[in-house]
Amino acid sequence: MFTSFLHQLGPWLCGQGPESEIVISSRVRLARNISGYPFKSKATEEDRQRIEELLHQTMPKILDPESYYELDMESLSPLDRHLLQERQLISREIADAEGPRAAFVAKDESFSIMVNEEDHLRMQAMTSGLDLLKVWGRINDLDDRIESCLSYAFSPELGYLTACPTNVGTGLRVSVMLHLPAVTFVQEIEKVFRGLQKLNLAVRGIYGEGSQALGDFYQISNQITLGRSEEELIQQVREIVDRIVQYEHKARETLLQNDREMLLDKAARSLGLLQNARTMSSEEAMHLLSSIRLAVNLKIIDVPTIPLVNELLLFIQPAHLQKLSGTELSAAERDLARAEFLRRKLENIE
Repeated sequence: MFTSFLHQLGPWLCGQGPESEIVISSRVRLARNISGYPFKSKATEEDRQRIEELLHQTMPKILDPESYYELDMESLSPLDRHLLQERQLISREIADAEGPRAAFVAKDESFSIMVNEEDHLRMQAMTSGLDLLKVWGRINDLDDRIESCLSYAFSPELGYLTACPTNVGTGLRVSVMLHLPAVTFVQEIEKVFRGLQKLNLAVRGIYGEGSQALGDFYQISNQITLGRSEEELIQQVREIVDRIVQYEHKARETLLQNDREMLLDKAARSLGLLQNARTMSSEEAMHLLSSIRLAVNLKIIDVPTIPLVNELLLFIQPAHLQKLSGTELSAAERDLARAEFLRRKLENIE
């Protein structure tokens, strides 16, 4: 399984779909708990094992077993768990936790279900570009199929009951990953962040809560689910993302008109460093790839392609590098391996 991941790029990173030059991916996540069992923080190890067993029994009833992987988190190495995290298939919380927990991952990486994360079930669907209705339809169908076999903890007054009060109601988290280099360059990104906070939208780094924003990549998601329908929450996030996308487009047009040579020089320097550096941190690589991605989308340069840039953004991450190397590496060794990987992938690009 993990070998196949090293030879494929998840569909959410293919660089296609609506507004894909700015919107990397769309994701919809649902939090659910099974009635009759304590929330995970109060559940015994036996409770969590039983919940895991319920999903093991349920999944073959609703999906072709050949279409997904069933993964026991306890039996996976820390490196394999972090590779799944880098591919956005599981969260940091379940990767670093202990005790009975599992994940069901679609072989095409279009959805995943985490068992015994913060809630009994955290299910998500992802796609490339800005297409929230597509991923909502996919995860809503999966949720309905599971609910036809299992009873969820639900209140007629409050909706779906969750471990964290902010998820009570729909249990829905709508998330969009954006590439905003132009807004950042014109020093308007903090203004955007302040506006999002007033609208109860959260801004996080590329790996979600607690992660650092690198290479001008940001995740935007709703913070409140109670009192609104799924359609209303999706519409709210869609409308706000549309405004941010327009803002980024406008900033890109201004840069293209006024600073085209600067953008070309920056992209050329970035490509030169990536093709020749002997050591490279993930932070530096992300920033360099960000400037190249912007230049390609603005048609200032025509290589490398966006799918290749997206591939590099993923495979320069620590777990992917170590899996490609076939061994665990120290931070300094990863920097050397990252530079060698980038030189090899970009050696024929002028």
